[in-house]
Amino acid sequence: MAVIVLHTIINAPVQVVFDLSRSIDLHKLSTAHTNEEAIAGKTSDLITLGESVTWRAKHLGIIQKLTSTITAYNAPLYFADEMVKGAFKRFKHEHIFKVQNGIVTMTDIFDYESPFWIFGKIADALFLKEYMANLLITRNAMVKEFAEDETKYSQVLGLS
Repeated sequence: MAVIVLHTIINAPVQVVFDLSRSIDLHKLSTAHTNEEAIAGKTSDLITLGESVTWRAKHLGIIQKLTSTITAYNAPLYFADEMVKGAFKRFKHEHIFKVQNGIVTMTDIFDYESPFWIFGKIADALFLKEYMANLLITRNAMVKEFAEDETKYSQVLGLS
C-alpha cells in the first residue's frame, strides 16, 4: 500500500476548482503526453456520483486500460473515485477542497496498492510512487492554470 498526498493552492472559486477536477476534458488535456483517452462510460464533460470512465493510455511503455467510478460526492467540497478494473490491485483517489479567505486548498489523497505482492512494493519504492505523484502534480498544475484563468475555464467547462 502507498499513499500520495498533495496540496495545491488555487486562487479561484471553489465550484470552478471542483468542476475542473472532475472534468473528463481537462483530464485528457493534462495527460496528453500519455495519449490518454476516455473510451467508455462518461467520455466528456463533468463526471458525477455513480458514473464511471474507462481510460486507455500508455504508461511506463505499456498500453493500459483503467476503469474508475465516482463513489462519494459532496459538491463542492469532496469527491472520491475508485478503480473498478485496471493495473492496480486497488486505488482510491480522494479530492478535498477547503476555502479560506477566497483561496482554495485542493488536497489529493491517492491511496493505492500495486499488484504482484512484494514485486509491486519494490516497484513503488523504485519508481511507481514518484511516477504517480508526477502525474497528479501535472494534473493539478493544469487545474490551477485553468481555474485561475476565466477564459480557459469557461472554454473547458462549456461556459463560453
